[in-house]
Amino acid sequence: MNITNCTPEASVAVRPKTITEKMLISMTLVIITTLTTLLNSAVIMAICTTKKLHQPANYLICSLAVTDLLVAVLVMPLSIMYIVMDSWRLGYFICEVWLSVDMTCCTCSILHLCVIALDRYWAITNAVEYARKRTPRRAGLMILTVWAISVFISMPPLFWRSHRRPSPPPSQCTIRHDHVIYTIYSTLGAFYIPLTLILILYYRIYHAAKSLYQKRGSSRHLSNRSTDSQTSFASCKLTQTFCVSDFSTSDPTAEFGKIHSSIRIPAFDNDLEHPGERQQISSTRERKAARILGLILGAFILSWLPFFIKELIVGLSTYVVSSEVADFLTWLGYVNSLINPLLYTSFNEDFKLAFKKLIRCREHT
Repeated sequence: MNITNCTPEASVAVRPKTITEKMLISMTLVIITTLTTLLNSAVIMAICTTKKLHQPANYLICSLAVTDLLVAVLVMPLSIMYIVMDSWRLGYFICEVWLSVDMTCCTCSILHLCVIALDRYWAITNAVEYARKRTPRRAGLMILTVWAISVFISMPPLFWRSHRRPSPPPSQCTIRHDHVIYTIYSTLGAFYIPLTLILILYYRIYHAAKSLYQKRGSSRHLSNRSTDSQTSFASCKLTQTFCVSDFSTSDPTAEFGKIHSSIRIPAFDNDLEHPGERQQISSTRERKAARILGLILGAFILSWLPFFIKELIVGLSTYVVSSEVADFLTWLGYVNSLINPLLYTSFNEDFKLAFKKLIRCREHT
């Protein structure tokens, strides 16, 4: 997302980069771009070619991968060229298209993380009812909504920019807007509101899952008193809605999904586990799930928060940052598109198997 609130009168002198600096910068950014392209392509191919992954929750992850792939293919290469050359040489029209695609795709990527969190919140807090509603059609509507909101957030500057081709062609390609209201509107809609919602949702997911762990432990302790294993299992299904799950195994919160999974015959299961062992296993799963959520939230916040703090400060106080700082913060945000496919698939066995299958297929071709 390459937004800069600046005016021609308030510019920062740019020191020309040396050949060595240009080579190091370009090599680093090309590696990031290549990895982002490969990882997101792998996620898309894994979901498309693996029938077991054809689930509504995975369609959201696939859409996120498509969005991040667009960032890698349409946004990052031109940004590398712009940074290395220290000037824009592709003309006014390409500049307008690039900026619009940049803002739309980055905003859409962030909003995808929001709807994924919302989907998981509904799945764990209202599992039985949401299992009926969690359909491909619903996932498609969520994806369309995300893209529509992204367009509404990123497109307004097109209406007040000058549509006359400047002569000579501009040497800089940045969005220059003096509309403070739009700065607040865009930063709130693209980041601060989604961030707040994501934090609230994952906080509630964690506490809901923790509560379900405790309920499962209590239920299994009671079922140990039953001498008829089949009667006990039937009773479990009647008294606990979280005995059967619709959780997608592709969730990074899959550790939470284990509390919903079909329980083995309780009478035999409890004979093999002591209460202290069950509590230790439950605590271990809670800690692991908490670490996964911490990684998801930490990566997102560290990637985008510095950029949007800078944008808000620049937009509200007309403070101008150096191009080096602006480029670094922009690419820090782009890196989130590299991290997303790792975080949202690497904790899941189904995705791991799908990736191994893709690798074996490539080895045989």
